[in-house]
Amino acid sequence: MLQAFTRNYQDNSTEAGFQFTFYCDTCNDGFKSSFIESETYKKRKGARLLGQGISLVGGLVGGKIGNIAYRAERGSDILSERFEGRSPEWQKEHENAFARAQNEAKNHFHRCPNCNRYMCEHCWNEDEGLCVDCAPRQEVYVAQARAQAMKRNIDKAGEVATVWNGEIESKTTICPICGKPAGNGKFCNNCGASLELKECPNCKTKNAQNVKFCNNCGYNLSQPQKVEGLCSSCGFQNPEGTKFCGECGSKL
Repeated sequence: MLQAFTRNYQDNSTEAGFQFTFYCDTCNDGFKSSFIESETYKKRKGARLLGQGISLVGGLVGGKIGNIAYRAERGSDILSERFEGRSPEWQKEHENAFARAQNEAKNHFHRCPNCNRYMCEHCWNEDEGLCVDCAPRQEVYVAQARAQAMKRNIDKAGEVATVWNGEIESKTTICPICGKPAGNGKFCNNCGASLELKECPNCKTKNAQNVKFCNNCGYNLSQPQKVEGLCSSCGFQNPEGTKFCGECGSKL
């Protein structure tokens, strides 16, 4: 059974040859070993092509020889064939290729003496002789700590910040005439009655249209109101402050 220097690897071998990918235990970046063509496969392919050439020699004419050889080569794509029922010779080649691939990959990995994992160059702290998980690089760790502190400060400031001063409430205007929700306009959405407030002539307080007495001073709002400048004799509307009617001369 194959024993890798790291358990984090993938066997990409096919019947045509051998190749392996070894991965970093921290970032999972991979190193792919060089492809090694199988001698067993090469001999078998050569014998197969030779047999095809003998069977086809009677039908070859002129430039067709090159075309047939090209099609035979495309039909035996080395990297696309997967192995099944591997021979003992192939298995021996596979073991030797795996050992060569490990020796090639070891130059690109470091084993951490603290956690015993294998790291690529990016995940290795050369100054400390440990992986970056066991001994983070100082400048990186300081930058990370500063960023985390900044986030905590922002979150803390955000918790006490006042970003809205409005009131959380819901107002529904009820029409004093039909008693239904009237909307937000000046007139009721249902009956069209005016929703403007009635001003008390005595204290100037705003009252609803349907009340009979002022809710501030008790003044009778249903009694006829004297209109300033209106002539009681002829009904002519004079400007405020006029002492005599401009239409009939009556004293106002």
